[in-house]
Amino acid sequence: MQEIRQRYRRSRIGPFWLTISMGIMVLALGTLYGGIFGQEMSEYLPFLAAGFVIWGLISGMLLDGVRAFIQGEGLIKQLPAPLSIYVYRGVWTNLIIFAHNVVIFFLVSLWYGKYPNWNQVLVIPGVLLLLLNGVWMGLLLGLLSARFRDIPQIVASVVQVMFFITPVLWRQEMLPSRAFILDANPFYYLVEIVRAPLMGVPPSTQIIIGTLLITLVGWILALLFYTALRWRLPYWV
Repeated sequence: MQEIRQRYRRSRIGPFWLTISMGIMVLALGTLYGGIFGQEMSEYLPFLAAGFVIWGLISGMLLDGVRAFIQGEGLIKQLPAPLSIYVYRGVWTNLIIFAHNVVIFFLVSLWYGKYPNWNQVLVIPGVLLLLLNGVWMGLLLGLLSARFRDIPQIVASVVQVMFFITPVLWRQEMLPSRAFILDANPFYYLVEIVRAPLMGVPPSTQIIIGTLLITLVGWILALLFYTALRWRLPYWV
């Protein structure tokens, strides 16, 4: 909370600057790509807004998590606090930003006459799954990044590429003969587990199973590495 306050200290509207900038980006890209792809704006713009907001949460947790221990170097060396707290800080910060940005989706939906329904309640467990994935990503990649300082740059490049491979700007129906691109893309499952209920549709069984498998495998790997190597972290940073 302090990090958010410090970032927007003495600002009139505070973290809602994030919402304004995200809203402008959604409107600009939605108008551009909606025309390029020949999409109906009443369907495409809410889809794009939901995808952008969710991608912001996922990429934010990933990029903050990979640097969690590096940025906490001073505190790690001085305070006997649980090391995982530096990962929680990044996850909580991005959840606050997501809470501000998700307003854009509801404003766009209401503008086109799309009103909330009960399927949107499923957004809550979907976001909780994303937070669980954000924690294991931070524990695993943050630990490895403290040892190998090239990993943050590699992760940043991968995230940039995956943004274009994941259906955020484009819809799944645009690649009917390229389904394997989505099936092998873990970011697709993480985006869709929240975007589907936001759009008023329950996520498919494939999306639910895929997300749970990603969460389970990720936590197993993270706990194995974190349990074995966390005692070395103060020396690495």
